[in-house]
Amino acid sequence: MERTYFIYRTPMGRVAIESDGAAITHFAFGPVQLVGRQHATALTNRASSEVLEYLAGKRIAFEVPVRAEGSAFQREVWAKISEIPYGETRTYAEIAESLGKPGALQAVGQACGRNPIPLFVPCHRVVGSNGKLGGYAFGPTVKKFLLDLEAKNR
Repeated sequence: MERTYFIYRTPMGRVAIESDGAAITHFAFGPVQLVGRQHATALTNRASSEVLEYLAGKRIAFEVPVRAEGSAFQREVWAKISEIPYGETRTYAEIAESLGKPGALQAVGQACGRNPIPLFVPCHRVVGSNGKLGGYAFGPTVKKFLLDLEAKNR
């Protein structure tokens, strides 16, 4: 399938959404260059609408189909993170333990950093055991904004 992407405007600035025609395959805050040609599709438009609803506090779950490419372990981590309810957080240690790999905190963090569809797979909901935010691909300011948004709209 042909990959296409489009840059959309949101209250947080521009977001880039990529699709393979069947699912959303990449999401990024900021005007990044993605794979494929720049062309809006019904699927990327639908994803953009859901992102806007989420940022307005009117959506707690995404319905567009998504596909995250990664290693088997990364996909396990992303599946576990996708189970974290809106407005809640889990620690890197809790994710590692839930996968039966209690020593894999760093690997969980690396999987979060390689998540191609953040927001749709909500890595912003994973925090440090010490209460600190931990890393996020788009920085601590964006992570804090998303966590505060969800806390306010639970």
